[in-house]
Amino acid sequence: MVIIGAGVVGAALADELSSRDWTDVTVVDQGPLPATGGSTSHAPGLVFQTNASKTMTELARYTVEKFRSLDLEGQPCFLEVGGLEVATTPERLDELHRRHGWLASWGIEARVIGPEECVELHPLVARERVLGGLHIPTDGLAKAVLAVEAQLRAARARGVRTLGRHEVLDIRTDDDNRVTAVRTDHGEIPADIVVCCAGIWGPKVARMAGMNLPLTPLAHQLAWTGPVPALAGQDREAIRPILRHQDADLYYRDRFDRLGIGSYGHRPMPIDADDILSVDAAEDMPSVLRFTEDDFAEAWTETQALLPATKETEVEEGINGLFSFTTDGLPLLGQSPDVKGFWVAEAVWVTHSAGVGRAMAEWLVDGHCSSFDLHECDVNRFEPHQLAPEYVLARDCQNFAEVYDILHPLQPPGAPRPLRTSPFHPRQRDLGAVFLEANGWERPQWYEANDALVAGRNIPVPGDWAARYWSPIVGAEAQATREGVAMYDMTALKRLEVTGRGAARFLQHLTTGNVDKSVGSVTYTLTLDHDGGIRSDVTVARLGRDHFQVGANGNLDLDWFARHLPEDGSVQVRDITAGTCCVGLWGPKAREVLQPLADQDFSHQCLKFFRAKRAHIGAVPVTAMRLSYVGELGWELYTTADMGAKLWDTLWDAGREHGIIAAGRGAFNSLRLEKGYRSFGHDMTYEHDPYEAGVGFAVKRDKDDFIGKAALERRAESVTRRLTCLTIDDPASVVMGKEPVYDGDRPVGYVTSAAFGYTVGKGIAYAWLPAELATPGRTLHIGYFGRRIPAAVAQEPLFDPSMQRLRG
Repeated sequence: MVIIGAGVVGAALADELSSRDWTDVTVVDQGPLPATGGSTSHAPGLVFQTNASKTMTELARYTVEKFRSLDLEGQPCFLEVGGLEVATTPERLDELHRRHGWLASWGIEARVIGPEECVELHPLVARERVLGGLHIPTDGLAKAVLAVEAQLRAARARGVRTLGRHEVLDIRTDDDNRVTAVRTDHGEIPADIVVCCAGIWGPKVARMAGMNLPLTPLAHQLAWTGPVPALAGQDREAIRPILRHQDADLYYRDRFDRLGIGSYGHRPMPIDADDILSVDAAEDMPSVLRFTEDDFAEAWTETQALLPATKETEVEEGINGLFSFTTDGLPLLGQSPDVKGFWVAEAVWVTHSAGVGRAMAEWLVDGHCSSFDLHECDVNRFEPHQLAPEYVLARDCQNFAEVYDILHPLQPPGAPRPLRTSPFHPRQRDLGAVFLEANGWERPQWYEANDALVAGRNIPVPGDWAARYWSPIVGAEAQATREGVAMYDMTALKRLEVTGRGAARFLQHLTTGNVDKSVGSVTYTLTLDHDGGIRSDVTVARLGRDHFQVGANGNLDLDWFARHLPEDGSVQVRDITAGTCCVGLWGPKAREVLQPLADQDFSHQCLKFFRAKRAHIGAVPVTAMRLSYVGELGWELYTTADMGAKLWDTLWDAGREHGIIAAGRGAFNSLRLEKGYRSFGHDMTYEHDPYEAGVGFAVKRDKDDFIGKAALERRAESVTRRLTCLTIDDPASVVMGKEPVYDGDRPVGYVTSAAFGYTVGKGIAYAWLPAELATPGRTLHIGYFGRRIPAAVAQEPLFDPSMQRLRG
């Protein structure tokens, strides 16, 4: 195999692969080794482990652990000086408490400290400027180029070949679209696997394999002061914690008696990967552009205010250094959907590099990654519109500008919007829909037209953070759904069509349930990875002998299905989402609205729960599925996009006499948590198995072999953690997800999904806990902005445990 790029990611991958006995590996780079001229060569090396993503934190933690163990001829590759994030506003101090909660959730030691202790840790900080800080003792400085050389030496000792000054010119493939070689300016290197770790050149290299990589190199300013008198005599490179002043988009690090200053506060400065200079043409190195002093002026003024000692020095040198940014701020990992054997490990900074090296090595050697949940990072997660150059540039620049911003979990992205609108969108605007975004779709969170429903209802107001992107109308819509009938726009959910003579056999092999049932059956089932972890939960409706519709979670499901298609052409998989739409019609009065419009019998006897049929609703042909994610009588009604507006109008007009409303995602989320329905990507991911996630009922263990079955049988024998329902009595203490759960003073788990239950009158939080703590009635505490909120383990589901409402 060939690894393209000998920066900190390529070096880590070579080391990790060779330690697993994959030694027929060649690492190539256009620059000289080990300082090749890419981002690694100029990176400031700050390793902050704090991240809202559990996966990203774990990748960073492994990087710290590995780099701490590395040295090069007695020189350490990591300086564990700790990390300090300071707050200069009350809003940022609240954010530091939230960030501390993430670290507690993910198992990283940290403390929120007062201003005096901030100054003790970093004496240059002006006491009067800071309100507090977040201290992470295990953060530190990576000596990136040393780490590259240390890992390459270890890989070479095991037989890996490294070639500097080899520019990649092309990726060769055969007639089956499988990689065969890498062509360089020194000739071809045969390869059946190629991994692109080219960093800022990633889009250029990936394009050689016909792959569109949604990555933009952007310049980030890094300056170095002259000697700071207050640091005179410092004979060690770094003794103070690395420092972040996120209110001003700044970070700082020691370099003996000088300081390094990094700024994200300037205008985005993107560059096309094709326009990056070659190693020989660059003035310094290709990833370093000339420093633009005007862009740094504000950063220098703010630095002198926070660190007054810098008034006695000046900015001595600076660069505009190129780093990789993506549309969602996460790495791009995985195999090309089209070219067999072509993989990428891109948009990875030093902070996560060794972790990504390990993750990719496991994925390549074992066929799956067992150490990390990579669903957020899979390069195939994007919808087609998310690969458009205009979209990529706009969102990558936005992510640069927001890298240190306080972002709410529900905060929708900025331009370009709107991108995808359902056929119901004009009607929803007329009803005053407040739109958030889901996979590019404009999706109503609530409707201002329902404001009159709030009067006379007990709808508690949550605390400030949870009250953002919220309205009391959310509670009114939830209660009205339970009382009468509501229409929900379900168009944003991915829909796949699976057809062909081998379709049933194909789906039987991919899923845990029995989907080879009668026409009209609907099955809730799972797809598993080879290690038994949950890849997705899906519904499979059999609409004909060789025709199935799959309700999926996203593009990774489509990618998984496509990778397992039989070579004989007996199965076809097609994404039908854009050409179709869906209304969820739910509530105790749903049948009263639907039946008079239908040319089929929608009684319980003729269309039972988890059954489907084709029918006409007025003039609209629909596929009706007796499903309900909100726990009420009703149907998912699918039709083609051209008939969507007519379907909406038909249901709306007929429902007026029954008090029909349109309801949004806020109500939907509350109702589904009252019923205990899981959400993939939040409540369960690749790292969890069905039994600990509470969806073991979807596994038919007596079924013939399916992907992950053998591994799952081993995992079923030892369930050590469980997804658990917690309830909160205080109506103002609604949490949002990712908060730590404590047993006494010990963090024992973390929240996945949360909302207020407007039917049960309690806050609801689902959380991963040790199995021995998942006992109904037990009192635990949720950490929330520095407070501890009592929460009780509850028996689930909280609403309608006998399922009478669903089966009415």
